Amino acid sequence: MRAVTILAALVAAPVALCHNDQIPLTPDTLHTVSAADADAPTYRDKLLELHKSLVDIPSITGHESRVGRFLVDYLTERGFTADIQFVTPRSENGKKGEQRFNVIAWPGKTHDPKPKVLVTSHIDVVPPYIEYSISPGSITKDTLIMGRGTNDAKGSVATMVIAVEELMAADKIDDNVMLVFVVDEEVAGLGMKEFSKSLQEHPPKIPQFQAAIFGEPTESKLACGHKGALFCSIEATGIPSHSGYPWLGKSANEIMVRAWAKIQDADLGSSELYGNTTINAGILHGGLAANVVPEKSTVQFAARVAIGPQETGHLIVLERIKKILHEVDPEAFELDCSLGYGSVDCNCDVEGFDKITVNYGTDVPNLKGDFTRYLYGPGSILTAHGRNENVSVGALERAVEDYQKLILHALKQ
Repeated sequence: MRAVTILAALVAAPVALCHNDQIPLTPDTLHTVSAADADAPTYRDKLLELHKSLVDIPSITGHESRVGRFLVDYLTERGFTADIQFVTPRSENGKKGEQRFNVIAWPGKTHDPKPKVLVTSHIDVVPPYIEYSISPGSITKDTLIMGRGTNDAKGSVATMVIAVEELMAADKIDDNVMLVFVVDEEVAGLGMKEFSKSLQEHPPKIPQFQAAIFGEPTESKLACGHKGALFCSIEATGIPSHSGYPWLGKSANEIMVRAWAKIQDADLGSSELYGNTTINAGILHGGLAANVVPEKSTVQFAARVAIGPQETGHLIVLERIKKILHEVDPEAFELDCSLGYGSVDCNCDVEGFDKITVNYGTDVPNLKGDFTRYLYGPGSILTAHGRNENVSVGALERAVEDYQKLILHALKQ
């Protein structure tokens, strides 16, 4: 693994956090409002402080370095060894983006960890940045916290850290647990792919672990898996002509509409666990003017693949789409795909957890290896990526307890 021990010069730069005027969460005010809830766990204050600090730092994909530095400082100050792993910067407007890195940490000061369980989530978020806010009044389990990343996935990051801290304090774990917080999950998964690649080095710095716990908003349920994905673009080529004489040309828009209608109505694959494969035309473009028969038409789509196996399930969907395009016009279409994998199964057979399946993609398929995979996190994907992204205090606290259960369960396997 290309991990570099943190140097003081790298992380010493202060992180200027954004302030929120609704309810400033200082140690004093946290203690006061928490006392109103008799069921508040002893770690509530530090959990909410950490969660707020993470959300306050903007970290849209490509700009994760500030929140990464914050995490390194936080973890090293609390008895962890923290390393970084550089990840390729994103290019923006033809220019190389800022330096960024994964954060890798484990309890204690050993430089030769022996992790059996990996605990991981992502520190990047989707745009736009939405500042932190918390419902007014005394803090209870029903109190809502809003802002970008509150559930996807800084809610998971914060609760994972506190869960591991609590297990450390109780002497229930040592360097057999490793935290990995990655960049770029929301775009291409480059952070997890880089970490996965480092595990395949010979010899790897880190031994193969036996289980990995991934953090994403799953409504506080243990996910049995999630749908696969297929991201592609279709280009149709016609023959331009005057719109008054359409028979002299060939409308790329027309054949694209016909093909897309057939794709939408087709059976692209289904399964009992994940339901139907669904498809979304995210971007459509074609033509130059209303009085010109269009020569070009394009569709960029995302399919959520309900069939497996993970390595090849998406190829079945792809072949069905290709067949439809050929039936509509055997010469007009070009299909180009950038990403694909079949449905992703996870272990959900753990006592005390409700079960769920989800339709979104995660970093689970980006981490290669023979290990048990768990997927769990606070909050709902139904509010993630939206203006009202939120998570409740109760969901965060439950996640701390549930991550502890999952870690201890995984260590016994």
